[in-house]
Amino acid sequence: MNPSNNPWQVLMPMPVGLIGGATRAHPTARRCLEILGVNSADRLARIIVAVGLAQNFAALKALATTGIQKGHMALHAKNIALMAGAEGAEVGLVAEALVKQGSVRVDLAQAELAKLRSK
Repeated sequence: MNPSNNPWQVLMPMPVGLIGGATRAHPTARRCLEILGVNSADRLARIIVAVGLAQNFAALKALATTGIQKGHMALHAKNIALMAGAEGAEVGLVAEALVKQGSVRVDLAQAELAKLRSK
């Protein structure tokens, strides 16, 4: 139950600390806090919860549309196309060809890229 009676507010406990530990000792963690403008544990907790909710909404969208496996394979195919040397618009074309083949491998991406460039 939401004690504020605001239907658009969600209360989610997220215990976080900023004193000691990695947030003070690790330079990357300190820089990330600076970039986010975090100066309190409460602010960090709110950001963590917001990111978690955004990830959940993205997962729900993937489940309701293309599906997580298919969506992940499309992204993976783009990465493989880049590894094969594809540039610009070639990336999408090579990735699409890999997904259609049902096999996402660098050697196949290189072959697709060579075919595309020979045209």
